Amino acid sequence: MFNKRFSKPRKKAGKPERQVPAGMIRLQKILAEAGVDSRRKCEELILDGAVTVNGHTLSELPAFADPETDDIRVHGRRLHKPQRVYFLFNKPKNIICTNFDPQGRRKVIDYIDCDERIFCVGRLDADTTGAILLTNDSELANRLTHPKFELSKTYEVTLRGKVEGEVIEKIKTGVWLSEGKTQKAFVKVLRRNNLETVLEISLSQSLNRQIHRIMARVGFKVKSLKRTFIGNIRLKGLGPGEWRHLTGSEVEYLYKATQAEKTLKKVRKEPAVIKQAVTKRQD
Repeated sequence: MFNKRFSKPRKKAGKPERQVPAGMIRLQKILAEAGVDSRRKCEELILDGAVTVNGHTLSELPAFADPETDDIRVHGRRLHKPQRVYFLFNKPKNIICTNFDPQGRRKVIDYIDCDERIFCVGRLDADTTGAILLTNDSELANRLTHPKFELSKTYEVTLRGKVEGEVIEKIKTGVWLSEGKTQKAFVKVLRRNNLETVLEISLSQSLNRQIHRIMARVGFKVKSLKRTFIGNIRLKGLGPGEWRHLTGSEVEYLYKATQAEKTLKKVRKEPAVIKQAVTKRQD
């Protein structure tokens, strides 16, 4: 089955919208996940007639295929099915969480020794350090970054000055930002003196530069920010610039945390990929 086109007709009473057949995925998504190029570039390849499915050239969008059963080729070369890979990386300062940077700065993906096309799950600002996940599993990545799942993330925040209990209570209960009041947060004082305060903060909400904005709202400037946990996956044991494969139990935890049970069954069939645990550093 291939090249099924589905328009979005006007809704009529008693007529449900047509659905994509089970197992069929947008062709540009399949190509991107196989490492051909970005999804936008893959769309261009399809429109240029460079892609065939089961011997038929596709040149219109939307186009769908089943990566499990269909013979998909780009410029005549058969598409390989990528292995799913999952990494935890300790991001140093001034490293960029993108696959392309026009300024030529060093990127997180430059550190990871992997033949598959991988990408960061979410982003950390250039001046923020610590834990970030990388994978080629777009379904899991989309779930992990979707606000409805609210997977907690824990940070070590160093602030200039002494933060008193009243301010900490404000952070715990939420402060008002442009998007509304922030959700409740777990806050623990790690160190505190007249010059600086170090807090551990766990948030389930993900807003742009959220911790910086919260601290500015209560009158403090962030001196440094490090992410130490993603859910219950901890950074401990990895120095700056080091990475490791996620363990099988960690990958299963992420799927369960985002309720992706259907995909979880597929992951369990690929233990060789997710049970590795390797730490490396690139100087």
